[in-house]
Amino acid sequence: MSIHLEVSEYIAVVRLDKPPVNALDRASRRDLIAVFDEISERSDVRVAILTGTGKAFCAGADLKDRPNADKAGDFLDHNRWTRETGNAIRECAKPVIAAINGPALGAGFGLMAACDIFLASEDATFAMPEINVGLAGGVSMLRTLVGRSFTRRMFFTGMKVSAAELYRRGVLDEVVPAEQLMPLAMEIAQDIASKAPLAVAYAKQAANMMDLMPQRDGYRVEQNFTMALSRTEDAKEARQAFLEKRPPVYKGR
Repeated sequence: MSIHLEVSEYIAVVRLDKPPVNALDRASRRDLIAVFDEISERSDVRVAILTGTGKAFCAGADLKDRPNADKAGDFLDHNRWTRETGNAIRECAKPVIAAINGPALGAGFGLMAACDIFLASEDATFAMPEINVGLAGGVSMLRTLVGRSFTRRMFFTGMKVSAAELYRRGVLDEVVPAEQLMPLAMEIAQDIASKAPLAVAYAKQAANMMDLMPQRDGYRVEQNFTMALSRTEDAKEARQAFLEKRPPVYKGR
């Protein structure tokens, strides 16, 4: 299996492991979808980290696994798995931290865009190089990240962008030396895992919906979520723990 899942203390670490550059074929996409569907439903997971094994995060789609244009339905099958890979991460019930340890190209950049929090090592690079092999794709994943003009420039030219440049443009939350990347991701994950699980799940739903809804409608949805959360056992525990000056003990209900 090209996707590895480790769970400890409510944190899931998902590692892409398909040497040499963790390129995605249909089999690895299916595995990735299955892993994030599992994470969504596991009560012992509250947050996930997605990273790569080796020197690359993900160098994009595996060109050796291109669909067969002469086989009826093969392109549709390929495209469906490609779409659902990002959707499985975006729709995961738990927040997903991208820890970009190396090149994130094409579909790899898209994987990052589907996550919630973006961290990168100093030597990470980013590109949408499909144009260089006579293809096009991925602009829908990036249009909310780097602005209209720069997205199109990356899309039309296949240019490679450094982690420092994306940090300057406000895309990456933090850029650190390679050896500090996973410790930083774990620190943020531990902070998220310490919060009330239902509140975090509702917060992710609300954040996803805000991407699509007008501000007025979105705020109403957030208020409805807050009203529902206020009736949960965890909300009562949070208030009681605050009054008693002790750490809360959440049960996810």
